[in-house]
Amino acid sequence: MSLIRQGSSYLVIGLVQLGVDWAVFVAASALGMPVAPANLLGRVCGMLLGFWLNGRHTFAQAGQRRLGWKRFARFLGLWAVLTLVSTLALDAAAHQLGLRYAWLAKPLVEGSLAAVSFLLMRRFVYR
Repeated sequence: MSLIRQGSSYLVIGLVQLGVDWAVFVAASALGMPVAPANLLGRVCGMLLGFWLNGRHTFAQAGQRRLGWKRFARFLGLWAVLTLVSTLALDAAAHQLGLRYAWLAKPLVEGSLAAVSFLLMRRFVYR
């Protein structure tokens, strides 16, 4: 698999995933949900979409999808660690700077986690 093709596909899908994640996070927290559960809700919505799209497109080989329960279990472990990091960072931003700054910080936090995520997904999840 071409690293450039996979990276490009992962970027496009990641942007769609981030849009869903961010919109749910902002909507939920604007409606009064605390930052930590709002971030978890947003990440769950983005996660389900991202796992499916990346398994069908980004990491598929010769038209063969890379999905299934075994991969999903590995995916969940990695996702849980990244979600913890994301939630702690956004909760800290909200407490120190306010909710609106946490909304602005979300794409930056998720973007910085995306590079690490791509390498780990490629190596451990969708192998």
